[in-house]
Amino acid sequence: MSRADLQINLAAIERNVRRLNDVADGSALCAVVKADAYGHGMVHSARAALSGGATHLAVATAAEAATLRAGIDAATPIHVLGALAPGDAQVAIAAGASVTAWTEAAVRELEEAARSAGLIAAVHVKYDTGLGRLGTRDPAEAAAVVELVSASPVLQLGGAWTHFATADERSDRFFGEQLARFRSWAEPLKQRHPGILLHAANSAATLRDPACHFDMVRCGVAVYGLDPFGQSSADQGLEAALTLTATIAAVKPCRAGESTGYGRRFIAETDTTIATIPIGYGDGYRRAFGTAEVLIGGARCPVRGTVSMDNITVDVGGLAVPPRLGDEAVLIGSDGSTSVTAEELAAAAGTINYEVTCGISPRPTRVWHRDGMTEPS
Repeated sequence: MSRADLQINLAAIERNVRRLNDVADGSALCAVVKADAYGHGMVHSARAALSGGATHLAVATAAEAATLRAGIDAATPIHVLGALAPGDAQVAIAAGASVTAWTEAAVRELEEAARSAGLIAAVHVKYDTGLGRLGTRDPAEAAAVVELVSASPVLQLGGAWTHFATADERSDRFFGEQLARFRSWAEPLKQRHPGILLHAANSAATLRDPACHFDMVRCGVAVYGLDPFGQSSADQGLEAALTLTATIAAVKPCRAGESTGYGRRFIAETDTTIATIPIGYGDGYRRAFGTAEVLIGGARCPVRGTVSMDNITVDVGGLAVPPRLGDEAVLIGSDGSTSVTAEELAAAAGTINYEVTCGISPRPTRVWHRDGMTEPS
């Protein structure tokens, strides 16, 4: 065991994808592996998702597409969901990835890049039904771009899509408004171009409403066993794939009136024992986690004092058996029947589980395994 380890169970990813495939009920499943697979390792996670039944992969950038293509089969469809900076089109096209467009100008640029590469570029047209980021809000413009792509000799019309703003808010009505807008725009397109993929559902929408599954669902956070609704992955039939651990570096008494950490944020009211764990915000364990708990010997122990760049301090005075140097502490994951989840840390920090896992830095040692059987790195 290293100073700090990030362990990713690829078998859990496979099982989550199988669960999501069952929910999708005949729609293709696209596993979103952008941002290094939400901190889980892009290529390893992509391979696991494909083993679990995903048929497409998605990333945010052309550079991610190139990295991903180098590690997976050339026939696997990759979709670049994000905007393209100058020069990105050539990178994405060379990687055999589809790209996103929603303006005539973008289509012309893609045609030029495709001709330059001597390749056919697949394009998915984005209609902004309400998220307000990428895509055109004008359904007529979006439809015109579809026809422009379809007519191009160097472009292939791959799909038409949108993205929901409030799918993870179950009581919000705007989700239904977006779905209705997309359906009224996309279904006539499907009649004219029966070969295109219609897709709209992220993880939350996939689990929430079969009406938005269309031809393909795009699942990201749920692939990794994180609850898109921010509650409990088990409630969704999902299994968290990531465990973050570190070894205890010091154990010392802390008498009443003594403090620990920068700023003396913790001053002991009674005699206790403090364990120092060598992990901090330099590893992605954020300062905002200063009210969280870690697991030592299967018991919850509260973080005390300020989270620093390289260390946290934990109150272990309540443990029946004091920990020893080198013992394992679980910062995210399970120890016996007790767990600390990414959702729990997100609540402590006032954020979302996505940000917790994406924010883990490269410093912890990555270990990929399948139910305990280590995979080559």
